[in-house]
Amino acid sequence: MASIGFSLLPLPHPVSFSSPLLLNPNPSNSNLSFATALCCGSAMEAAAATPASFGFKNLMETFAVDVQRAEGRPLDVPLIAPFTIASSRLEKVENVAIRIELSNGCVGWGEAPILPFVTAEDKPTAMAKAAEACEYLRRSPAMTLSSVLGEIGGILPGHEFGSVRAGVEMALIDAVSTSIGVPLWRLFGGVSNTITTDITIPIVSPGEAAELASKYCKQGFKTLKLKVGKNLTADIEVLQAIRGAHPDCLFILDANEGYSPKEAIEVLERLHEMGVTPVLFEQPVHRDDWEGLGHVNQVAKDKYKVSVAADESCRSLADVKKIVKENLADVINIKLAKVGVIGALEIIEVVRASGLKLMIGGMVETRLAMGFAGHLAAGLGCFKFIDLDTPLLLSEDPVLGGYEVSGAVYKFTNSRGHGGFLHWDNIA
Repeated sequence: MASIGFSLLPLPHPVSFSSPLLLNPNPSNSNLSFATALCCGSAMEAAAATPASFGFKNLMETFAVDVQRAEGRPLDVPLIAPFTIASSRLEKVENVAIRIELSNGCVGWGEAPILPFVTAEDKPTAMAKAAEACEYLRRSPAMTLSSVLGEIGGILPGHEFGSVRAGVEMALIDAVSTSIGVPLWRLFGGVSNTITTDITIPIVSPGEAAELASKYCKQGFKTLKLKVGKNLTADIEVLQAIRGAHPDCLFILDANEGYSPKEAIEVLERLHEMGVTPVLFEQPVHRDDWEGLGHVNQVAKDKYKVSVAADESCRSLADVKKIVKENLADVINIKLAKVGVIGALEIIEVVRASGLKLMIGGMVETRLAMGFAGHLAAGLGCFKFIDLDTPLLLSEDPVLGGYEVSGAVYKFTNSRGHGGFLHWDNIA
């Protein structure tokens, strides 16, 4: 994994990373609204002014994680409207929230999204595997962050449990980042504390699409991501309607595997005739149609100057290496729920070395998972395309604190760790 730097203020007296950094005056309190501030405030505020330079990789080997409590609970949130893509339809968010409390009292939060036909886990599987991982953490002795993440990778291996693994990894890293008094965006490199996201228009009628495009234009969104792939003719009608409502917007097309190679190229031709050039064409063909993906990528690039992104085709480091070697796409879409946090960092390193471009996206998640992904994107500063909008599609926001939203711009504060939390007892 690449070494990702951050600046850390040293403690006022020598303290081993293997010992608790701070004490929680009320460790039995299961609600984080004040616990994080109490357990992680005074010692770090008294820190000396001379910064010491550490890297995330070094932190992995030096910080000993001692878990006191760990639990997963359902995280169900209604959507403003059904979310329809080429492969599935979602009526509401039914995810799994992860809460991990260390022996020093600091708490970390994670989220495992469940999106039918996209994530490998369904809700019962995700709850069961989250419980298994949390049980392991509760009974394990203190060990380095690297070791505990490795053990979690063994319990929740591969794409099969990628979403739950991501949620547990998020919570562990968030708890450690909170313990050392560093916001996640600084932990991951500190390049920026803001990102600008696109906004998604799901598969709807042309009239509904135009209405959404007009609303998003007024809110300041410059890039619209359009879900397509169910019906080519209807897709073109929707594109025309959106173009009329928001003539200056940039387009990302996301077919979610819905087209054949021939249909994908036809869509580009029809758009070319309309004078429209998408900035990106995401996963135009089935995930296993490697030949079709490569063909569409070549035609899109050579004839229409359009970049193609691999999303569902990119579910592992091996997939990424194949895409790079065989020139199957220009952009790799990183989603933590597909490959986990550690897997994502490994993939990012390979993609950056290859010269391909990076996109970061998500499933349908609350500001817990989107906030973590946003911190990662802001801190690393290496993503050309940012698609972290789904909390904006929810009718409720269960997350307290966290990043600030102004239209398409997310701003990450200097709050320790993720900065966001749930009222844990309220979601039981």
